[in-house]
Amino acid sequence: MAFPEKFITDLVERSDIVDVVSGYVQLTKHSGANLFGLCPFHSEKTPSFSVNRTKQIYHCFGCGKGGGVINFIMEIENLGYRDAVELLARRAGMAMPEEANDRESRRRGRLLALNKDAARFFYEQLSTPAGQAGRDYMRSRRIGAAVAKNFGLGYAPDSWDSLRKAMRAKGYTEQELFDAGLVRRGKSGNSFYDTFRNRLMFPVIDVRGNVIGFSGRILGDGEPKYMNSPETPVFDKGRNLFALNLAKKSKSGYIILSEGNIDVVSLHQAGFDSAVASLGTSLTPEQARLLSRYTDQVIIAYDNDGAGQKAAQRAIGILEKLDLRVKVLRLTGAKDPDEYIKARGPDAFRNLLEASENQVDYRLRSVADKYDLEIDEQKVLFLREATDLLARLPNAVERQVYGMRVAAMAGVGADAVNAEVERLRKRLLRSAQKTEEREQLRTDSPKERELRYEDPASAKAEEGLVRLLFLDPVLARRQTLPKPEDFSSPALGHIYAALLELIEQGRAVNLGVLGEKLSQSEMSLLVRIQDEPEDLSRGEQALGDYIRKINAKKTYDPTDLVALANTYREKGKGYEGK
Repeated sequence: MAFPEKFITDLVERSDIVDVVSGYVQLTKHSGANLFGLCPFHSEKTPSFSVNRTKQIYHCFGCGKGGGVINFIMEIENLGYRDAVELLARRAGMAMPEEANDRESRRRGRLLALNKDAARFFYEQLSTPAGQAGRDYMRSRRIGAAVAKNFGLGYAPDSWDSLRKAMRAKGYTEQELFDAGLVRRGKSGNSFYDTFRNRLMFPVIDVRGNVIGFSGRILGDGEPKYMNSPETPVFDKGRNLFALNLAKKSKSGYIILSEGNIDVVSLHQAGFDSAVASLGTSLTPEQARLLSRYTDQVIIAYDNDGAGQKAAQRAIGILEKLDLRVKVLRLTGAKDPDEYIKARGPDAFRNLLEASENQVDYRLRSVADKYDLEIDEQKVLFLREATDLLARLPNAVERQVYGMRVAAMAGVGADAVNAEVERLRKRLLRSAQKTEEREQLRTDSPKERELRYEDPASAKAEEGLVRLLFLDPVLARRQTLPKPEDFSSPALGHIYAALLELIEQGRAVNLGVLGEKLSQSEMSLLVRIQDEPEDLSRGEQALGDYIRKINAKKTYDPTDLVALANTYREKGKGYEGK
């Protein structure tokens, strides 16, 4: 049973899309009814993400995504329909109605409850005799009891199925344990064993306080050193950050981005409560967008080795696209923040933070370190790479200032460097404009393969019929409508079927209700369709035109015409032979 129609209608009315989206995207008023901002779903320099308060829709002209307020929350928070509704209901101060027969929601709830009980089990095991190995490791890394409790650290026993037995005793099924990534199947396929064994356990907690997965550090020999939960219905490591649930409360004004869980724990213990880490992957655009909700400044504190420097360069490129201020910590005399703090103490690390380089300084220094600037050939290579870097800076003043610095480093004239930077920038802008134009052309029709129109003429009429029924459902009673299977586009047919179902049931036709029935790509398509102009004063006439064009597609089957043409061709050959 779906949510009551009145509840969804009231929820959407109380959740103004501009107010909701503004919590994630900085919107600017332009001419017309739309507000614009940088799309939160793909990287871009020019705002192409629009929000219309009148229609209560969002639409990106760059990536094509669109929908209503519930779909926006589903997409930005990586939630299912029910969880997105629940989040908006909490925001609006509305009580959730009882909802029966919601299998996916119940499954998600069970997995979250299971993860919470598993985290409690691991935490309790740390204080048992079997947990001595975990306590010894914590002692060797100088992790105190207070910070261990704050993070909920635990111990996975060196046993094949201690967690499985404990969770089975609590009523969880082996399938649920498998779905949560807590057990694996044996070779026979009929038995299960614990995923995490003899590891210090770090619960991964999302910003809403749910235990969504785990990261385990092996205590003895073996690989991998760190093991994360696999992807599950509640855990997507590319969309979450370790300890962001704690760091989001920090008053520091910045977030420290480190590489490992131990670094994060060590930083928090030393008083740097804004530290987070990605979960066994390089920083992803989704993680960067998550960071941008809680801060406008990120300090990268990756390991002081080649891999760490390479990862920092990549992270800078992702973070700067979101207009975040980015600084980079340059560690000296230690391989990572944990080692540095243990060797020199929190005050020395705080001084290091305050002296951290902005990302341009860091990247220029990294480029300069590659070349011997006393050799002319090396100097030219340095200038070529440095000017390309500066040409990509969006601010003209920054380009001028750093251009003078590059000139001084290479011992050449500033005018020559700045002229080269501007020449390169113009070339980059032309290239970016062409790319954007190509992207714009691609968004004129749906991107996904299943939404490509095999019969554009019929699909245009199908779009029109969908648009008319969405805007004026009463028109459905005026004429005999085609069936969904008569549509040439399966996606349009599915949208049309969902509209007809609501109309036949006498329910309201709106994006809030349709969000439960349509996929994100179908919702984006519907928003694009209904955002096109339609003259409702001649709605009945337009309806008839659209229906005739759709029916004409059935009458004149292209395959029949091909067969007919082949018949004439064969006859022609016969006549020629006579």
